[in-house]
Amino acid sequence: MPWAEASVVSLREEFVALATQEGANVRALCKRFEISPTTGYKYLARYAAEGAAGLADRSRRPLAQPTRCAKAVEDRVVALRDRHPAWGGRKLKRVLENAGEAAPAASTVTAILRRHDRLDPAEAAKHTAWQRFEHPAPNLLWQMDFKGHVPLARGRCHPLTILDDHSRFALAVACCLDEEGATVRQHLTAVFRRYGLPLRLLADNGSPWSAAGQPWTPLTVWLLRLGVTVAHGRPSHPQTQGKDERFHRTLKAEALRDWACVDLAAAQRRCDRFRADYNLVRPHEGIGMATPASRYAPSPRPFPEQLPALEYAPGDLVRKVQDKGEIWVRGRPYRVGAAFRGESIALRPTADGTIWDVHYAHHRITTLDLACPCR
Repeated sequence: MPWAEASVVSLREEFVALATQEGANVRALCKRFEISPTTGYKYLARYAAEGAAGLADRSRRPLAQPTRCAKAVEDRVVALRDRHPAWGGRKLKRVLENAGEAAPAASTVTAILRRHDRLDPAEAAKHTAWQRFEHPAPNLLWQMDFKGHVPLARGRCHPLTILDDHSRFALAVACCLDEEGATVRQHLTAVFRRYGLPLRLLADNGSPWSAAGQPWTPLTVWLLRLGVTVAHGRPSHPQTQGKDERFHRTLKAEALRDWACVDLAAAQRRCDRFRADYNLVRPHEGIGMATPASRYAPSPRPFPEQLPALEYAPGDLVRKVQDKGEIWVRGRPYRVGAAFRGESIALRPTADGTIWDVHYAHHRITTLDLACPCR
C-alpha cells in the first residue's frame, strides 16, 4: 500500500528512525506504516546511501524510454513539418518512407508534432473526411476555377487552378492579372499543348464560363470546337467541384500562407514550387497516400494548332448565327446565344415535329421549338 497522506517525507523519516533501532522488526513496522516491505527496504537503502536526502520525492520518469523515437528521427520529422506546415502525421510518414528513411507510425509522428508544439488543435478540428466520386481514368474530367484573388505589392493576383479528377494532378496553378476569358484561353492553350485534351471540363456558373445565366461564352464555344464537353456545377453548390475546392484549401494553407509577393512573376514562382511539391512529393489521402503524378498520364488527344473544320451530316439544316445570337428558320428568328455569333450550327428534327435539336460541332447545345420563335 502507498504511504498515508500527511507529510509523507516526515513519515519516511519516522519509519527509518524506528527501523534502524537495534532489534527493530522491519516487516512489522512496514505493516504499521501501511507500506510494502519492498518500499520499506528501499527507503532504508536510500537512507544508508544518501542520508536524509534519500527520503525526498523523486521523479517517476523512467531513466530510459526504449519505445520512444531516436532524437535524429524526431528532428527529421520536425524539420519536415517546418518545411510543410500543413502536412499531418500520415503525409509526413509516407514522405519519409518514400525517401527510404526510418518512419515511425503515423500516430507516433503526430505525437512528435504535438510534443514539439507543431499542432494547432483548432485547425485540426476543421479537417473532416469527405466521400467523393472519382472518375476511373485520367483526363475523363478536369475541374477548373479561380481561387479568388490575393494582393501583391503591385496589383492583385488571381490564381487559376486546373485539376484532373481521377489523379488529383494539378495541371496548372496560373497566376493571372484578371479573370477574363482571353486570359483563361491563353493558359488553357499552354496546358493543352503539354497534357493534351480532356474529354470533359467542369466549371462553375460564373464568368468567364457562363454569362447572364447563359451556359455559353466565347471561351466555352472554343472548347466545344476543340471537342471538349463543358459542364457546369449546380448553382450555389460548390460541392460539385469538391476536389478543386479542396485543392484551393491546400493551396491557401501551403502557398498563400504568409503571402508577400512583389509582382506576378514572384507569385508564379511561388505557385510553381507549390505545384511541384503537390504533384511529386506530397502524399494525397484521397488516393491512398499516393502522389498525384504517380496516377496521372497525359491525354492521347493532342491539341490542334488550327481549329478543326465544322462538319455536319447531309440531312442537317445548317444556319449561321447572326450578330444578335439568332438564326432564321422558315422566315422566323430563333435565339441560340450571342456566344455563337458568326458560327454555323446544325438543326436536327426529333420525333416531335416542332422540336429540333441544335448542334455545334459534335455537341448538342440546346433544343428549339419551331412553333415559338423569339422576337
